[in-house]
Amino acid sequence: MLRHILLLLSGNAATSLMLFARNLILARLISVEDYGIASTFAIAMAVVEVSTQFGLQVQIVQDKKGEDPDFQAALQGFQVLRGVISGVILFLAAGLIADFMNIPDVAWAYQLMALMPVLRSLQHFDIHRLNRDMRFAPLVLTSAMPALASLLALWPLAAFLNDYRVMLYALLLQGVLETLTSHVLAERRYRLVLDRTVIGESVRFGWPLLLNGVLLFLVFQGDKVIVGRELGIEVLAVVAMGFTLTLTPTQIVSRSIRNLFLTHLSRYGETRRETPKPFQDTAEAAIQGNLLGGTAVVVGALLLGPWFVDLFLGSDFADLSWMLIWLAIQQGIRVFKNGPNLVSLALGFTGNALASNLVRVASLGVTWWAATSGHGLPAILAIAIVAELLGWALSLILMQAKVSMATLPLWPSHLSAIAVAVMAGLASGASDLGLSAQWGTVALWLCLGMFGLLIFSSGAFLRHFRHK
Repeated sequence: MLRHILLLLSGNAATSLMLFARNLILARLISVEDYGIASTFAIAMAVVEVSTQFGLQVQIVQDKKGEDPDFQAALQGFQVLRGVISGVILFLAAGLIADFMNIPDVAWAYQLMALMPVLRSLQHFDIHRLNRDMRFAPLVLTSAMPALASLLALWPLAAFLNDYRVMLYALLLQGVLETLTSHVLAERRYRLVLDRTVIGESVRFGWPLLLNGVLLFLVFQGDKVIVGRELGIEVLAVVAMGFTLTLTPTQIVSRSIRNLFLTHLSRYGETRRETPKPFQDTAEAAIQGNLLGGTAVVVGALLLGPWFVDLFLGSDFADLSWMLIWLAIQQGIRVFKNGPNLVSLALGFTGNALASNLVRVASLGVTWWAATSGHGLPAILAIAIVAELLGWALSLILMQAKVSMATLPLWPSHLSAIAVAVMAGLASGASDLGLSAQWGTVALWLCLGMFGLLIFSSGAFLRHFRHK
């Protein structure tokens, strides 16, 4: 298990860090305004992600028929069908997206981005099927190698273009190479089949995940759309960089824990009524792992965030120094929420993530009101944090109602995680709240102490890590 953990963490970390470096370097190669325009491509990429959120990659791991070649071919066929439909929709919507963001001249770029869902849909599902046997290397390489190529392509692209088009072509290059790599590393012959029975099963399994993907589009991109439209492209550039700095580590945590625990939870879940302890222990470990990962992001932003902004981004992104911890708290709570949602997903309850994200989406109306009423970024960030807290609480309630696992052993971990977030906010914003520097220092040490207490109280995760 330790070898698998290290492979997943290192692979996901390498991919995310290369994409992070790509954004960071791009911000230094082009103007702030061009970086703001390039950031809007995240909207188009999010549309691509929505088109792949039907859970087919999860289904081939979770379903008992996952090793059946015909079942895999049917999943791949359905994936291609949806990818083509998504590409056509994105192409037709390109002009509307550009007009809405007040950059109509960029519509052609969004049309070109319509190739991305088609490219993603052509990936070979062997990279996901092999996860059933804890063979993660193909999946890791399919992400890492194209990300490296996309990063290295920045300099020649910038030499010829030197504007937002650098990001456009870097993304397309990454999409092409991801698909090619998945086929090179596959063990089975690639086949496409359209099977009505499998499509029906996939629709029943995946419609909550697809709808949740739409909600995730609104969750991750909604604030940025509002900021870009109401506060301007240059403000969007700063906020988008803040999301990059905080979302990168949370994605590493979320993807690694999901890949690591989903297979085990699915297997134990089939016999949890006869042998409940293995499932209970693994579920606790998955939840505690997400709590640890989310709080680690918060602590890292508190200790290193302002220094990193000053050293690597300069005066154009100076406003990030105060907002970074609030973005980290928001993303950290989102990682907390992944724990109960992952446990529910492993047992086939795919609607939990959907319900918890509805809370966050509902807050976007309040966010838009705050932006148009002159309340500014602090109010927007505060609204997002409160909404994530409410969504996390709902995810825990739904998990308990459907899975019926004991949650009392998890309360020390939950309370410690909340304390870390609160103390981090006080330590960073002491002066804004009218507190002395001494109180800020006390809050900092309390934050670190609560993080240590969280580690100590995460016994299930530590035992799982040690014994497996």
